[in-house]
Amino acid sequence: MNTFTTASRKNDHAICWFRRDLRIDDHAALHHALLHHSAVHGVFVFDTEILDKLSCRTDLRVEFIWYAIQELAGEWRKLGAHFTVLHGRACDEIPRFAHQIGAQAVYCNRDDDPVALQRDNSVAQALYSLGIAWHQFKDQVIFERNEVVTVQNRPYTVFTPYRTAWLRKLTPQDLQPHETRPHLSRLARGITAPLPSLSSLGFEATSLTRLPIPLGSSGAEKLLTDFSRRMTAYKTTRDYPAIKGVSYLSAHLRFGTISIRRVGAMARSMTGEGPETFLTELIWRDFYQMILYHRPDLAQGRCYNPRFDALIYPGSTTDFELWCQAHTGYPLIDAAMRQLHQTGYMHNRLRMITASFLVKDLQVDWRWGERHFANHLLDYDLASNNGGWQWCASTGCDAQPWFRLFNPVTQSERFDPEGKFIRRYVPELAHCPLHWIHAPWRMPEADRDRYPIEYWPPMVDHGRARIQTLALYRA
Repeated sequence: MNTFTTASRKNDHAICWFRRDLRIDDHAALHHALLHHSAVHGVFVFDTEILDKLSCRTDLRVEFIWYAIQELAGEWRKLGAHFTVLHGRACDEIPRFAHQIGAQAVYCNRDDDPVALQRDNSVAQALYSLGIAWHQFKDQVIFERNEVVTVQNRPYTVFTPYRTAWLRKLTPQDLQPHETRPHLSRLARGITAPLPSLSSLGFEATSLTRLPIPLGSSGAEKLLTDFSRRMTAYKTTRDYPAIKGVSYLSAHLRFGTISIRRVGAMARSMTGEGPETFLTELIWRDFYQMILYHRPDLAQGRCYNPRFDALIYPGSTTDFELWCQAHTGYPLIDAAMRQLHQTGYMHNRLRMITASFLVKDLQVDWRWGERHFANHLLDYDLASNNGGWQWCASTGCDAQPWFRLFNPVTQSERFDPEGKFIRRYVPELAHCPLHWIHAPWRMPEADRDRYPIEYWPPMVDHGRARIQTLALYRA
């Protein structure tokens, strides 16, 4: 936590740089900037060092951010305040703009992605050379970095004791909001110009507005209100993709259109297994962020467990492409991959099943799947995505045992028992009898004549693949 001396000046300009915290309420950096400066400028940078690396010009995440910034800038505009949107390299644009307006300080919230840490170090150095202060705060997690450690003052490597320590450390103060509304009169006055268009940023409109996810902070509020009515049932409903059992807040938490403290406080205020289970999911999020901070090499494709760095996966690019194209012949796998490509979202249970299938049925390198999810998930977060893939591949921190493989048929029968999710995304099986929908290749000839379907056979036999994978990992 940054501290300020009594010498802090009250009549000066400061910048609050928004990144993955695209809201005005309960915002740590904005709260502190408003407390210590009389004219606070809101700034967002469409960073070309990030945007230029995106392979597709129709990117759901860019448009999601664009709409969130539209709403955020609109709030500034209603307050008669000045919100600035820049387009360029953040490490150039932030120091340049700070110098231009005569800012005494730049405030932002921490981002422990290794690339973001390098960017922020560059910005901080440039600001220091200009005599401009740099202040960062915790905002995207409840506990970060070294806040939850073992009695030996080391990072936890197993989740269950981490969760126990996390809950023991938690106090009501940790979930208190960083209030901004009482101090908004200190926003810098001025005209907020219209945002740059998507096309001027080099991108095109996507299907985002046709998807059922509400956008911006107002959309996040709607989702949280809706989920608050369903949270008590979360433990029993969260694993079934055909029903409305999860929060659908992941993208909003990823881009900070809602505060993690707000969500955590709601879960903590409720009793029962549902809220407790949901809070555990939030703790997993903190856990993976902590792991990435201590092991930045994970972002370079290293296994958390180094002995698996030597593992060579025999799976082919053809196998990988069939998985990507949802042509595996396993209905639930194909339905999950189509959900991802059509909506930018995949149900968490299905993320585990599809990842396990790629790595342990097809013996394809987990890093290929990690990159594919990174390219398509609207809620993509490096720490959680890497942690999830390494968990499924048994190479990660507190991962599932290497000898555990998800059976795609039994998982389908258990978590989509009526085949509703399959029929939604694999219409080729719309008329397949329920008895065969989880494994249509088992349908007898007589039924095939009666219920003709156009669907491909399974690309691999799970039983044989299991034997091969066990031998691969055992070696």
